[in-house]
Amino acid sequence: MQTDYDAILLACGATQPRDLAIPGRQLTGIHYATTFLHNNTQTLLDHHPNGRETILPPIHARDKDVIVIGGGDTGNDCIGTSIRHGCRSLVNFELLGKPPAERMANNPWPQWPRILRTDYGHQEATACFGQDPRQFAILSKQFIDDGHGGVAGIETVRIDWSKPDDNQPFTEIAGSEEIFSAQLVLLAMGFLGPEQQIADNLGLACDIRSNFKAEYGNFATSLPGIFAAGDCRRGQSLVVWAIAEGRAAARAMDL
Repeated sequence: MQTDYDAILLACGATQPRDLAIPGRQLTGIHYATTFLHNNTQTLLDHHPNGRETILPPIHARDKDVIVIGGGDTGNDCIGTSIRHGCRSLVNFELLGKPPAERMANNPWPQWPRILRTDYGHQEATACFGQDPRQFAILSKQFIDDGHGGVAGIETVRIDWSKPDDNQPFTEIAGSEEIFSAQLVLLAMGFLGPEQQIADNLGLACDIRSNFKAEYGNFATSLPGIFAAGDCRRGQSLVVWAIAEGRAAARAMDL
């Protein structure tokens, strides 16, 4: 293919979801958030709901205790979708500590404000269950087997970010162990980068985050004539950045 074109642009996104490699990961009922959301959307498209009884997708939250691991936009969508399915309970795990309500002195403008944000999923969960679904500064230790190969819950421990140890930036708080019930666990912890097969097949260099290595501005990869732009180059980000990088890469390729 490279011999047929003067330049090739890779703009394939960051589609490799981050996994949670803890004991019990093989149990059924544990899914990537994107699989859950795509599954739900496809069911809606296939059945064209018209006000009659809702047709649930194969992976659904109806009458289940749901745990969403990850506090971003995708996790928020999982919360809202689970509520619409009719989940029994819902908890959202966030590894980081609870952000402040207002900017701190060490987070001045024009930095992105690191403050607590409440999205539609959090609001709906609070309305349905009487409290914010988010649990901050919590670490998942292992998935619990229901005795039949399915997930029954997660064993957790609270963590303290102000006291790092030699191996990680936080310390586990002794005596804070807790088990949360769950028959459905959704992993919404972001994405690592593009599918590795593309880089392997082309022989492309990648950065330490597994994204295609290409400098912002010229967008040239390690291979002559091949460029990269968007999430596959910069990592998971907003669509406005993908649009901007696509336009800038087109200009760089036309030089």
